[in-house]
Amino acid sequence: MGSKKRQARKAQREAFEQSLGDELGSLFAREDERRRQADEQREQQLRHKACERKKRYPTQGDAKFAIRDCERHGSRDLHCYRCPYCNGWHLTHKPAR
Repeated sequence: MGSKKRQARKAQREAFEQSLGDELGSLFAREDERRRQADEQREQQLRHKACERKKRYPTQGDAKFAIRDCERHGSRDLHCYRCPYCNGWHLTHKPAR
């Protein structure tokens, strides 16, 4: 069992960290890169779902015109909202906030 003195524990920890060398630093760097890539992929998937697969209207008036047209064909409860990704307008069935 190791020493209980603070200085002895500190020396043991420093010796252990040095024995790892750059392995520990590269392990953290790889994990940071993996997390960055996962976040980037999640953001791309969200953008695709929330924007890219939907029809974009350049103005709110165009979107409201499309809503009226859809209502004539039987779609009800449509709303339009400004997209945070493309700054265009999309339609949704979710109520406006």
